[in-house]
Parts: sequence; structure tokens; C-alpha cells
Amino acid sequence: MAKQINKSKVQKAGSSHYLIVIALTIIFFCIGLFYVIPAALETFVVNLFAPSKDDQEKIGWVHYEGRVWGTCNKEIEAQSIGKPISKDINNGEYVFDFSWKERNVKEHGYAKFNYEFYAKAPLLGERGIILEPYVGFAVITLIIAFAITLLLTMFMPTNIGLMAAQFEKSIDNTKVNLRLQTGFSDDIIDLLVIPDDELSVKEFSDVRKAFRLVWDRTRTEDMASPFLSMRFDDVFDDDINIVYFRNGLLYNRIKEFFSDFVLIEIEDLKNALIWKRNRVHIMKGFRLFMSHHFCEKYQNLTTGLAYGGASILIVMVGIRGIKLIPPTKPSLMIFSITLEFSMLLLLALTLIYTESEERIDKVLKKMEDANRSSLEALRGQSVDIHQLSNALVGQTADIIKSRVEKAIEEYMTSGDHVQKVVAEEIARKIIFSVREDQGYNKNYTGEGRR
Repeated sequence: MAKQINKSKVQKAGSSHYLIVIALTIIFFCIGLFYVIPAALETFVVNLFAPSKDDQEKIGWVHYEGRVWGTCNKEIEAQSIGKPISKDINNGEYVFDFSWKERNVKEHGYAKFNYEFYAKAPLLGERGIILEPYVGFAVITLIIAFAITLLLTMFMPTNIGLMAAQFEKSIDNTKVNLRLQTGFSDDIIDLLVIPDDELSVKEFSDVRKAFRLVWDRTRTEDMASPFLSMRFDDVFDDDINIVYFRNGLLYNRIKEFFSDFVLIEIEDLKNALIWKRNRVHIMKGFRLFMSHHFCEKYQNLTTGLAYGGASILIVMVGIRGIKLIPPTKPSLMIFSITLEFSMLLLLALTLIYTESEERIDKVLKKMEDANRSSLEALRGQSVDIHQLSNALVGQTADIIKSRVEKAIEEYMTSGDHVQKVVAEEIARKIIFSVREDQGYNKNYTGEGRR
């Protein structure tokens, strides 16, 4: 019943989880595109291409109304701060406009649509540059918004948080994998992955019994590994620290008998249970999800996306090289660069959490040890069965025969038993004869009447 209750608590991601993710992603995307991107571009461009301190001593450098910067005559610099930009005030040498307002040459001295940004400076060329945030920065903004959304869902309850539900699912799947890989029961797996503070308060006798099973299961006769051949009672006594024993001796024994990957699964699962208890430790749950779910399932996909982004970037660079993308409108180039940056960042994150492959010779050695242990167990069982069959068919048959003969002899030599049998047989014969006579008389009387 307890196992059924635990399984029922595992929350699967449903439509409500994805609707929350979509809604939050749209909200963060709008905030990023309409507020964060203009502010970031303003800070970046102004700091790089603003007039130097020497030039600002000669010309006026003004922050106009909104996210607009420009130069004007030194005499009207103070009066122009905070006012709307106009052709009469701005001299057109420096213009940085990151507002969502439309401009025209007649009124403002330069032209742009309300969905464009404008930047002009001597270092940028004679003509102003038009940036289209819907083209150049939409991808990176969407990816950042999606990442922030996933981060928030790690702190949410599992019934509404997508990543929280995925972490719970990864915990459950990893437990199943460990049970299949090691052959241990759920109770033993729980003791192997339980956090240290919870293990320290467990019943000592239960822990001893479970750890003994693990110790005996990972025993081998390989003389090259005397650690694996040690007896459990030689290292585990009543005064031992069970947390230290598990994290040190038992984990190393599991690592040597099974593989490094099994031990990594145990440690990652133990850390994920800490996240389950306290959602602040998101990196512990994130590592389990990435290492044992995402990287195993989507590693090829992330690699393909990275190559796809690189191909798009190469095409854009080639088009830019033949002048089909003008230098005054670099939004497509920014789009391809940010796309490839995002894909490479995802690939790097996947590679970071991908477990390194174990050396093939160590894998073969551990498979040999595991097979040897299984063969020894089967050999012992076959010996026991052979001994039992010999006992039933061979020596015990003579014993059974002699005992049956003895019992028959005792029964026949006993006067009481013989007399009883003879009396019962005589009584049975008399009763049978009387019944036959009664039946004959009835038949005779009936025929005479007819």
C-alpha cells in the first residue's frame, strides 16, 4: 500500500503545465522585447559610440525625451535635456534613437518606422543604421524568456510547475533504473539514495540488514580486489557511523562491482531528493534531469540544432558578402548570430552534463565479475538440487522401504490387530448373506402373486 501511495504522488506533466509555460513565456518575451532589449541596446551603443570627452567639450551631448540621444550646439545643451528631439535642436552628427516612435526627416532630421531603432555616429559610417528588433533580437529574447520560465517552474509545486514535474519524473525513473541495474529491492534503493541526515535517524538494525545484503551481493572472489572479498562483520559493528559507511565503503564497493555510472546515478538521485525537500537547491534536481534524462534523449537533437544554426550563419555571411544584405540593415546578420549563439550554448550545456563513457576494459572486467558471481550462485543451487535428488532417489529409498516393511511386520504380528480384522471380515460376510436372502424372498413372493 505504501508503494502505491508513493507512485500516486508522482505528478506527470499535463496540458496545464504547458499552458502555464506558454503564458509565462509570452509575458517574459513581451517584457524583454519592448523594455529590456531597448534598454540594453541603448546602454551598449551609447557607451561604445558616444562622443569622447574631448568632443563633448566642443559640442553638446543631450539625452532627449525617451531613449533618444544626440548632439546639438553647446549653447543650447542645458535647455535641450529631456525635450523631444527635433531637427531644430539636433545637429544630426550623433543620433541614437531606441524608442518605439516613428520619425521623419522634415520634423526630426532622420527617418525610421515605429518598430525600428536608429543609430548614427561617425564610427558607424556616413549613413545611419536601422535595427529591426522583431528580426534581429526576437530569437534571443524568446529563448531567454523560455529559460526564465523554466527556471521559475522549478520552484513551483509539481501540479503546476513543468520542470518540477519533470524532476519528479526523473527521480522516479532513476529509482527504477537502479533497481533494474543492481537487482536490489525498493527498500534497499531508498536507503542507498536517502540524504545523509535522514539516514542517520533510521533504525540501526534495518540499516544493518539492508547493507549486509548489498555487501554480500557485491562480493567477489577476485584476489586482485581484496576489498570486495572482505566480510561484512569485519567492517560493520555497533559503533560504526552508518552515513560514513554508506558514503565511503559501500559506495566504493558498488562502484567497483557495478560501474562508475551506477554510483553517479545514486549520488545524483540523492542530491535530487534534497531538491525535492527544499526547492532552493534547484541545481541538484537540474543535474539529475539533464544527466539522466535530457542528455540521454536529446543529445543528437542539440547537436543537429547547433549544426543547423551554423549553416544558417554561413548562408547569411555569404549573402552579406555579395552585398545582398546592406550594411545599414544588419538585422538578419544579428538574427543568425544570436541563433547560432543560442544553439551552441544549448549544446555546451548538454555536453557539460553528459556523463563520460567508462573505459571498455573496466566495463568488461566488471561484467566478468558480475557473471562470475551469478555463475557461482547457480553452481551452488545446482549442487543443492543434486544432493536433494540423490537423497530422494538413492539412499533414502532403501530407508523408506525398510520402514514400510517394518510397519507391516509389526501390524501383522500384533494379535489385537489380526483378530480385529478377522472379526470385521466375518461380520461383513454374514451381513452380505442376510441381505441376499432377503432379496431372494421378495422376488419369489412377487412372482407367486402374479
